[in-house]
Amino acid sequence: MRSFLNKFAIRIRRDETGATAVEYGIMVALIAVVIIVAVTLLGGGMKDTFTQTQCSVTGGTYAAGAKAGDGTCTPKPAPAAPAAG
Repeated sequence: MRSFLNKFAIRIRRDETGATAVEYGIMVALIAVVIIVAVTLLGGGMKDTFTQTQCSVTGGTYAAGAKAGDGTCTPKPAPAAPAAG
């Protein structure tokens, strides 16, 4: 019986599949936290960058907002219709 328990204990100590799964789980959790923090911190600035790009492409006027992500683009007025003659 003692021999069986010793062999079983040695086998459990050598089996690292559970430890590897836990390590991968911790890595995935840390990567998720980094992504969430990055999106939270950079989200407003990215929105403003895309809004400025939209204004540049369409010829509109960009107005910065009070905080990051609040910038707006005022579209360029449409050309007047030609006079009927």
